[in-house]
Amino acid sequence: MAELTLQRRGLILGAALAPLAAPGLARAQARASDWPTQTVRYINLYAPGGATDLASRAYCAAMTAITGQQFVVENRAGAGGTVGTDAIAKSRPDGTTIGLGSVATLAIAPSLFPSLPYHPENDFTFISGLWQQPNLLFVTNDLPARTVPELISLLKRNPGKYSYGIGGIGTTPHLCGEMFKTRAGVDLPVVTYRGGAPALVDLMAGRIQVMFDNISGPIGAVRDGKARGLAVSSLQRNPSAPDLPPLTEFLPGFDITSWNGVVAPAGIPPEMVARMNALTREALARPEVLRHYGENGATPWWTTPEDYKAYRREQEALLSAVVKASGARVE
Repeated sequence: MAELTLQRRGLILGAALAPLAAPGLARAQARASDWPTQTVRYINLYAPGGATDLASRAYCAAMTAITGQQFVVENRAGAGGTVGTDAIAKSRPDGTTIGLGSVATLAIAPSLFPSLPYHPENDFTFISGLWQQPNLLFVTNDLPARTVPELISLLKRNPGKYSYGIGGIGTTPHLCGEMFKTRAGVDLPVVTYRGGAPALVDLMAGRIQVMFDNISGPIGAVRDGKARGLAVSSLQRNPSAPDLPPLTEFLPGFDITSWNGVVAPAGIPPEMVARMNALTREALARPEVLRHYGENGATPWWTTPEDYKAYRREQEALLSAVVKASGARVE
């Protein structure tokens, strides 16, 4: 009888609180759908001035223009982008922090690093893809190689004499370099930088001779004659560098494309995710973003959150085999 009485009291209390809870829930949902209501921090994974930094800033500028709230880029470079990725994962899931979700940190790193401080699937809310682009193989102007076959021949005659630079361990440029070495059978030591921009500076100064990077970073230097482009890593030529052949013409099956999206910490409310996704779609359709990406060899890549998460999973399975075949490993 006492138990029945307690059950009745619980029902009565629940009914009494329901009108209070419903408005509270409605207000929370309204706040989520009103995102953003304050400045948003966008964590970029690499140094300022590099390919992903420039593309990220174009996206954030568009989001600022659309929403009227500031989207501030914070560069958290280190360990192939995993430092910044971990910072995103450990941020509060309140919509004030978003950041770059890259192929390097979410699909390559799980096979390249013996351990990660984050789980690439469970620790993030996937918002949308942002852009895709090939990597560019380019060399210093002083290097006596004007084609991929000439470069391979030069490297075979001088094992270990020349080096290539990358903007981070576990990135697609890193994987491109290691695959190139394996497929071409050459000895080409790697030099790692905290972003593509400082690596490009060293290449133009002659401190390194060969480089792979997302095409949007070095394409300006190549166009200005400050470096010599040789090939792209995609299966087709890229509109921003139509004279450069794909590497697969010389090394059959060579195909590694960079992709980047926007993620947030796990636990973002569904209503806020939908709002973030819709605003991102609008940002990627703005003329200034289309122009910036197009001029730098990147293709806008909007996705649903579900498709972005599924694509990450598929890419991890695919690229783990590439990592294993290349012999790349970070201890």
